[in-house]
Amino acid sequence: MSAGYAVSETSTPARDRLRRDLRVIADMIEPSARVLDIGCGDGALLAYLAREKGVDARGVELSQSGVNACVTQGLSVIQGDADSDLDAYPTGAFDVVVLSQTLQATRQPRRVLETLMRIGKRALVSFPNFGFWRVRAALALRGRMPVTGLLDHPWYDSPNIHLCTIRDFVALCDEIGVRIEKSVTLDRYGRPFTLNPSGSLANLLAEQGVFMLTRGG
Repeated sequence: MSAGYAVSETSTPARDRLRRDLRVIADMIEPSARVLDIGCGDGALLAYLAREKGVDARGVELSQSGVNACVTQGLSVIQGDADSDLDAYPTGAFDVVVLSQTLQATRQPRRVLETLMRIGKRALVSFPNFGFWRVRAALALRGRMPVTGLLDHPWYDSPNIHLCTIRDFVALCDEIGVRIEKSVTLDRYGRPFTLNPSGSLANLLAEQGVFMLTRGG
């Protein structure tokens, strides 16, 4: 498959202010959908979706500062932990559940992913790729844990406790019967590749991946 860049993006000032992976996620969400954003941070994605797409926007955020920032914008966000506070949501409660740059910071990523698929018809998941060539080079040449744009904490102060590669994630989806409906891999500048996420090139060249997941069957 070609390593060229996808070009079918719609650029607007509001969209362009979002983090790169959040732009891809926003484009995958239909207007008026029921959306739960887990680990929503300051609410940038939720605010955009509510304003531009009229979604029913809800959020869960671990940090009090993030919750405060969301509430200040009039967003419906509660303080909670992806590992322990999602069981209360009923099955199929949301059209889309978002987990952006958070999976690697959870204590039980497999269980969290299974819960996303229970409470949402679809899940949108993004994460840094530990198979990225710059990460591999840092380990091979320097013998030290890498610090990159996405993995920007030293090893002793990092919230990331379950790092994985894109191929690891694809294998986990297969293992638990989750279907990858759509995927986008992004380079270090946040530009999307047209690469098969199951292939070696994506695992080597992509700094992060964004996946749309549905229940298997």
